[in-house]
Amino acid sequence: MGEIKVGDIVARKSYGEDIYFKVVDIINGGGGNTIILKGITYRIEADAPESDLIVISNQRLREYTAKENYAVSRKCREINMRNHGKYPKKAFYRNTPNDNSRTYSKTGKVLHIDGDDDYLNTCLERYKEFGIEVIGKHVPEKDQPAEVYDLLKEHRPDILVLTGHDGFIKSEGKPADVNGYWNSKYYIDAVKQARKYDSNMDNLIIFAGACQSMYKEIINAGANFASSPRRVLIHALDPVFVCQKISLSSINSILDPSEVINNTITGPDGIGGLQTRGKLRKGFPKEP
Repeated sequence: MGEIKVGDIVARKSYGEDIYFKVVDIINGGGGNTIILKGITYRIEADAPESDLIVISNQRLREYTAKENYAVSRKCREINMRNHGKYPKKAFYRNTPNDNSRTYSKTGKVLHIDGDDDYLNTCLERYKEFGIEVIGKHVPEKDQPAEVYDLLKEHRPDILVLTGHDGFIKSEGKPADVNGYWNSKYYIDAVKQARKYDSNMDNLIIFAGACQSMYKEIINAGANFASSPRRVLIHALDPVFVCQKISLSSINSILDPSEVINNTITGPDGIGGLQTRGKLRKGFPKEP
């Protein structure tokens, strides 16, 4: 095996090469190099000895990417089929012949703060496909608690996403110890700062977390939705699918958590949350 370099796409032999990672850092040590990894489709951060890694060929990467893209496309088709005709033909005001054509909708505005710039750009493309107003900011996880309050004041969103990468560090602690995770403590602190800006969980909807994050602690900090109840990996686009359901559901609707979670790729093992009010508002009349 050739020398592993930053930017290489690799997999861990000890995990059956199940997930592909990008090499983001190499730490030189007396007992051999430790490689810092970030998932290319899942929001996981991990480390591994260089001896446990295999560099993925371009052909294998194309096959892996095609499989993941198919899963995303299938979920988008499901969402589109489910939502087709959901906000139809009922006049918003008195039912005159032209009323339907004169109504319009305003989706919930999303502020998406992401520790991964590549994932952020991918998510922004999906928000636009769904017709959701979004502001995206690349902020490293460790800096999110310090920056979230000012970003909220500046952009005044309806929905806040705090995400990036995370993962349980087996060598560092127990599952109940926040120090045993790469970034959970930052998501918890960022949610607390966001709730100083707006403590009302109907006014400001918050999703926070990434792979294997401390779900209960993030919810207790004030999030409406979080990851990861069973400490599993979540897909890079799961935060978008959570926001899509909330942003495009009527302000008159109280969403059961299962309605939102079933909108995601990972499902209830990776995403959980609380009853939450939708953010779609109808307007009348539309400008000619």
